[in-house]
Amino acid sequence: MPGPSALVVPALKRHTATVIFAHGLGDSGAGWAGLAENWRRRGKFEEVSFVFPNAPDIPITVNWGMRMPGWYDITTFDELADAHDEPGILRSRSFFHSLIDKEVSEKGISSDRIVLGGFSQGGAMSIFAGVTSPRKLGGIVGLSSYLLMGNKIRDLVPSDNPNKDTPVFMAHGAEDELVKTRWGKKTADLLSEWGWKVDWKTYPGLAHSADPQEIDDLEAFLEKRLPPLGQQ
Repeated sequence: MPGPSALVVPALKRHTATVIFAHGLGDSGAGWAGLAENWRRRGKFEEVSFVFPNAPDIPITVNWGMRMPGWYDITTFDELADAHDEPGILRSRSFFHSLIDKEVSEKGISSDRIVLGGFSQGGAMSIFAGVTSPRKLGGIVGLSSYLLMGNKIRDLVPSDNPNKDTPVFMAHGAEDELVKTRWGKKTADLLSEWGWKVDWKTYPGLAHSADPQEIDDLEAFLEKRLPPLGQQ
């Protein structure tokens, strides 16, 4: 099971919503905490708690078997979308679902006020864990990400498909040579074909990274999905 540690940026006002955002291979939760800090400085999302989980250190095949933070093993970068560590993916999916459960059971947050997202590996896991979640989510985000386990994902969707109408935001650098843009586009197309509502955006000149326009688009997505409720 991935480690229980996570960096949490608590809500400034009454906690009514949560964003869980997962980092990519070799990174940590702290690597993306600047998202919350930026929004805090600008008075955004004051009712939202941000959870940035840390992946466990696991052996990574493309890193000569050396251990580094990862949500699952990667065996090749040649066709990343076809190389799947199913046990690792399913183990991390259970962890992501447990984070959602914790927000609901311990914090009293309605699951449809929870957005699950991430970058690269974390984005791929968020899409996978999001569309197969037994709880209705407020939104799913995959930045520079791709589809895990291909068609098998459809067999893992709960029979009542609670997230069939949950908006999915996918964004990708047009010059990404690590997680290739075509993998992201194919993922968006497949999810759309299978019935999910996907907002797909690309950014000219951007490699495997995020840029200010992408973060602005993410902010706009979150504002729609997690509007403030105010004091009640």
